[in-house]
Amino acid sequence: MNAAKNDPEDGAKNEIASPHQDFPSSKQTSIFMDDAHNLDRQSKEPIIMPETPIPKAKRVETLDVFRGLTIAVMILVDDAGGEWPHMNHSPWNGCTLADFVMPFFLFIVGVAIALAFKRIQKTSAAVKKVIIRTIKLIFWGLVLQGGYSHAPDDLSYGVDMTKIRWCGILQRIALGYAVVALVEIAITRRRTLLVLPDTWGIFQLYKWHWVMAVSIIIIYCSCVYGLYVPDWQFKSAYTNETLTVKCGVKAHFGPPCNAVGYIDREVLGLNHMYGTPEWTRALPCDIRSPSSSDDFRPDAPTWCQAPFEPEGILGSISGILSAILGVHYGHVLIHYKGHTKRLLHWVLPALVLVLLGLILHYSHAIPLNKQLYSLSYVCLTGGSAGLVFSFFYVVIDIYGFSKPFLLLKWMGLNAMFVFVMAAEGIFPAFINGWYYKSPNNTLVYWIQKHIFVEPWHSIKAGTLLYVLFGEILFWGVVSGLLHRQKIYWKL
Repeated sequence: MNAAKNDPEDGAKNEIASPHQDFPSSKQTSIFMDDAHNLDRQSKEPIIMPETPIPKAKRVETLDVFRGLTIAVMILVDDAGGEWPHMNHSPWNGCTLADFVMPFFLFIVGVAIALAFKRIQKTSAAVKKVIIRTIKLIFWGLVLQGGYSHAPDDLSYGVDMTKIRWCGILQRIALGYAVVALVEIAITRRRTLLVLPDTWGIFQLYKWHWVMAVSIIIIYCSCVYGLYVPDWQFKSAYTNETLTVKCGVKAHFGPPCNAVGYIDREVLGLNHMYGTPEWTRALPCDIRSPSSSDDFRPDAPTWCQAPFEPEGILGSISGILSAILGVHYGHVLIHYKGHTKRLLHWVLPALVLVLLGLILHYSHAIPLNKQLYSLSYVCLTGGSAGLVFSFFYVVIDIYGFSKPFLLLKWMGLNAMFVFVMAAEGIFPAFINGWYYKSPNNTLVYWIQKHIFVEPWHSIKAGTLLYVLFGEILFWGVVSGLLHRQKIYWKL
């Protein structure tokens, strides 16, 4: 990670031709000159087309605001979800506010890829850039979520390599970014900038993205429905006993016997998986579900104490679909000049996806499940991301109402900085390191207690207000100050 001036998003400059701007640039006019040259075949002199000045590309603020919104929601659900369980991750099936964060991140990555690689001067340089950024994402994922960092409450650091968690949020983003970006680079070097006039022209131009999407669906379904999941054992971190989970089934979508968890247990190993999954708050495990009582029910099944990796291998492969949906929205920005055409190619597919996701879930065909990254979940969250993106585009980039979203825009411009400092608790950990007599007596705890909780006589209300004003508003202002100095943290 490094700080940079004048480069809010090195890998994803949100600049695109406006609906009233000629596109493409004069450097690419040779793509369209073949017919003109053929008309003068008897002349030995090539036809020279005059270059015309191109107006400066307009930055699409929607992507910055969308990215900032996602970071803000992540902070909200992570730090207030304990007191407000209905906004926290669903214990198993279902979809809450927190469950939209991961696919929204991947959707943003997809849009950014399309904009970043709309023109490629040198393939090797572009591929090198993707590889380096992927390695950086994986590295920071291991540091922040692999067990090395214990922020914000535990001031120690370090991880036992026999228990390191290999998967996480940034690792899942890294996989989606690497796969979609490499395909995009391969396509961009060969495609023209002209889209066929029919409705399916944009899909034909980027058919290999959709071939990849179909392949991922086939792989995912083959594993989920075809793999036999045998009985398995684990050592409980709560009782130190070796417990057995009875399975012996195929095509199971419940917590203990699904193929997603089976693949992670076989490939990653139980010691390298997340030790306290969301299913510990499920009704069979906790009588206060979806809240957490920190105690299991007396009759809780053995799997309630088992580890599970919510950012595991098969789920991360399915997560690539969210990035593919995002890259399509970026392609629409690049190739269509009119607002109406752009919105048509965004809103209609988004509505279809949302409807399809709900039908699959409520017909009990494929449940909405973030931890399995099920296909119904991909559809619902991908369509929702498209609708939110379209809404911001209309409000901000068409009608120009950007001032109400300034805080979100600033956070979006410094998304990685806010993610590390706020969402992963590095800044609160730094403040907590300066305590008075007791590690529980710090400035952070004092502010929470005396400014937010006690005046409202409510831990729930105080926690929510602290997160909204003491964290989200604070980091929005800090991001704005950094933006004013043109300082941006990037990978």
